[in-house]
Parts: sequence; structure tokens; C-alpha cells
Amino acid sequence: MCVVAGVVTVITVCPTACRVPCKLTWDQLQTQCRQEKVSCKVLGVSKNNINDYEVEYLCDYKKMKVELRRRKKRRSAKRLDTGVASYLVQRAKQRQQLQRWEDHLNATRNHKGRILVRNDVDLDGPPRDFTYINNYKAGEGIVLTEVAVGCDCADCLASPVDGCCAGASLHRFAYNDRGQVKLRAGLPIYECNSRCRCGADCPNRVVQRGIQYDMCIFKTHNGRGWGVRTLEHIRKNCFVMEYVGEIITTEEAERRGHIYDRQGATYLFDLDYVEDVYTCNPNLQVYNVFIDNLDERLPRIAFFSTRPISAGEELTFDYKMQIDPVDAESTKMDSNFSRAGLPGSPKKRIRVECKCGVESCRKYLF
Repeated sequence: MCVVAGVVTVITVCPTACRVPCKLTWDQLQTQCRQEKVSCKVLGVSKNNINDYEVEYLCDYKKMKVELRRRKKRRSAKRLDTGVASYLVQRAKQRQQLQRWEDHLNATRNHKGRILVRNDVDLDGPPRDFTYINNYKAGEGIVLTEVAVGCDCADCLASPVDGCCAGASLHRFAYNDRGQVKLRAGLPIYECNSRCRCGADCPNRVVQRGIQYDMCIFKTHNGRGWGVRTLEHIRKNCFVMEYVGEIITTEEAERRGHIYDRQGATYLFDLDYVEDVYTCNPNLQVYNVFIDNLDERLPRIAFFSTRPISAGEELTFDYKMQIDPVDAESTKMDSNFSRAGLPGSPKKRIRVECKCGVESCRKYLF
């Protein structure tokens, strides 16, 4: 290629050494490249400017004036209705109260699972006269005798010595290698205790590790008060939580029972298993667990899942849980959070309506 007086001569060299001259102006070559979408470094045509064309001259032009007008909308300030404003203020105060309670619960807990609090039903704040505790509280006149002996197992699941702690009731090991209970309801569970040789990761220490799942305390929509739902999927036969409270004497249970009846509430739990034609359909099953206290009248009340439980599902249990009548060992135990199983334990209670909603519901808790 050569350039003479603004004329570019392109010479194409063929394999046979013949040459074909092509005379085009610089602008014509640029135009040709752009039409054919070809980049040429010499001509200055690249992918960035391949669609650019030089304007040689303007034939004519017209000047236009465009005015942009901004419309101003006048909005009259409206005051909130007094009732709406009051509701918003109360809702804000409620959120603050519930958040403080949630923070307190999580600061008090000694287990892995977190606790959330929600109330989308009404303006109630945290429940009154409620104290969150992690372990049983012995009331006045109650003495808990700690266990005196423990197992000598190096591996309680694989090589139990003399039946390990489960040998106390002559029953087989309560859990499998995934921590799921394999005993049928009604049989007591004996876990390793503080005097056992095994460590904290022993497979026979399940209930004592506490709640492992995130939970939400929420206000129910049908007048049942506060409920609990899981925020995580729970497999079948897994430990979920304990029913923890104060252990009191028979006399104190009788006195409080009358107070609870007048309030329309109940905190007395009955583990007298009885046969009933009607039954609710809970997702939790009660087991009596013994760890550092072997008094059969004072079991720890543990809840295990009866089926897989989905995240967001409410946790429920039956106040009159049915068990295999052949296993009468646990039927001796009447928790009531009193001196369980002792004569004179309060039995006459006002019937409390059950609102579980299943077709086979017996219509009352006890």
C-alpha cells in the first residue's frame, strides 16, 4: 500500500507474483471498511468506531425550543386517626418489650438452641409471673438426693460395663448412635450422670445437653395463650425439650391448684397414663428421665418427637399420653410438679378445654 497526494494505492500480491492496483481515497476505504464491518489499524477503523461516519456538511437545520414543565402536586397534610395512632404507639412499645424479653431468655439459656419471641395476634407483652429456668427448682420442703454411683464405661454405646447406667432398670440402651430414642413410651430412661467415667460427648447424655434446635415462643390465634414452634426440621424420635418447673409438696400443689383454676390457667402436669377412647394427635411424646436423681417419684419430664416435625410447626403434647399398659413402671409417676405419686396428690381439677383441632380430640386437656 502506498499513499500519494491523498490517494491510496492498494496493491494485492498474489502467489504468482502478479499485482492488481486499486485506487481509492482514504475516506472511501474507511467507508468500505465500515460497510463490510472490517477493522483496519492503518485506516483507524476499529470495533469501537466502526459505526461512526464523518459528516461532510449540513444541508439544513431547524432550531427548536423545548420547555420542560414540572408539575407541582399539592398534598394536604392529613393527621392520623387517633385510634390508629394509639395502636401504632402500643405496637411499638410491645415490640420493645418482647425484644427485651427475648434478649433476657437468650442471655439466661444454657443450651445451644436460640429463642425467638413473636406476637402477631394482639398487643400483649411478655406473660406475667413467668421466670425462665434451665433446670428444676426444688421448692420448700423438697430434698433432691444426688446419685452416689456412676458407670465405668470407656464407650457406653459400644462397650457398656454391667449394662451401663441403663442397667439400673434392667432395660436396654435408650438411644441409637444418632441420639434417637429407641425405647417405647412408658419405659424410663437412665442417662449417665456426673459420677460416670464417660465424658460430655457420651451417646448416653442426650436430655442433659438441653435444647439443640432454635425455637420460637409465639402467641396463638385461637385463645390458647403462648405456644412454641420449632424453627428447624426435627427428625423422628429426637429429644426436643424438657418440661421444667418447680418441684413442690402436695400441700403447696393443692393450694396453687385452686389459684390456677380461678385464673383459668394450669401449670400442673399429670403423668398418670390412662386408657381413653379419644386422644389428641401430638408431635411430642413424654419420657421420664433420670440423671443425677434416681427417685422414681421425681423424674425429669422430657419430650421426644413422635414423627418428623417441619420447621415452623407448633410443638404439642398430650396431657393424657397413652402408653403400653404392659409397662407399668412409669405409671407409678404422677408428676404434677408436686411430690409425684404420693397419697393426697391433687386430682380434682376443673376441666380445661383442648383446642388442638384434630378430629379425635377428647375436647379437654384433663
